[in-house]
Amino acid sequence: MTTDAPAPSPRAPPPEGKLMETLHLVLNAVTVIFIAATMFAAGLGATVSALRGIFTNVPLLLLALITNMVIVPLLGWGIGALFSLPSAAFIALILVASSPGGPFGAKLAMVQSGDVAGGAAMQVLLASVGSITFAPTVNGLLTAADVGTNVSLDVGALVRTVALLQLVPFAIGLLIRRYAEPTARSWHPPAAAVSNVTFLIVLAGMLLGNWQGVVALLGSLALLAGFLLSAIAFAVGTLLATGPPVRRTTMGGVASVRNAGPALAAIGIAFDNQPAILGALAAILLSGLAAALPIATFLSSRRTAPTAAETGVRTNGRR
Repeated sequence: MTTDAPAPSPRAPPPEGKLMETLHLVLNAVTVIFIAATMFAAGLGATVSALRGIFTNVPLLLLALITNMVIVPLLGWGIGALFSLPSAAFIALILVASSPGGPFGAKLAMVQSGDVAGGAAMQVLLASVGSITFAPTVNGLLTAADVGTNVSLDVGALVRTVALLQLVPFAIGLLIRRYAEPTARSWHPPAAAVSNVTFLIVLAGMLLGNWQGVVALLGSLALLAGFLLSAIAFAVGTLLATGPPVRRTTMGGVASVRNAGPALAAIGIAFDNQPAILGALAAILLSGLAAALPIATFLSSRRTAPTAAETGVRTNGRR
């Protein structure tokens, strides 16, 4: 006589899986704090007159849009094709190159003692416009490269994310600076300290959480591709900006770091979170920071904190 075996009980996730899930949740929370703190600190250090100098400078705006929406995506495509990257790495590079306005842009402005207010304002503008242009840009480049995947994203959700995490903290800091300047000056150091600490945690978390994907790409040219994309974007963004050197290099920094949010959303929606693409994305983002951070640090060593005149505030009718 036989008896039916009892139905197996659902297996609990392995301890390693629970740990990684917890670490990812913590890293996501720290990333949110980093973005909000960085933009809040940028707002506390900004002035309305400095922002007016950015948003009324039509040549600067047009050149920044062309650099970040056209030239950098084409650079990503060209570098990927030149290096004959594997499909996963090529897709990740296109996703990164097509997504401007990364929150690290404001951080690089701080690191290089640049035009922080102008960099933060341009970053928010690029992230907002990029949330609309990202999907069609990626589709066009992947179609031209004969990678037949259609990327469709919720534009409204991306715009709301940019507004909530970047625009709102920046606006709050700006309002405090305008109407309660002593408070802004006293709050700025701790806000900058939170930005610095969370920045280091995010970098460490990106590396530790994706080390397997990074190691898997050590024998390929994907890391070099991400490094070159960031370095060349820094140079192009600087050359095509207008104004004094402090502003130009700040715009170069903004161009060199891209917005991971839309890229991650696209991988989840269009590529079913393929591990190979996720690992390549992390590797390319990290190698890009490895290019941009030393440049910003070198610039900081060669300059002091910018004065109002250096950051483009109108003086005697000129910028």
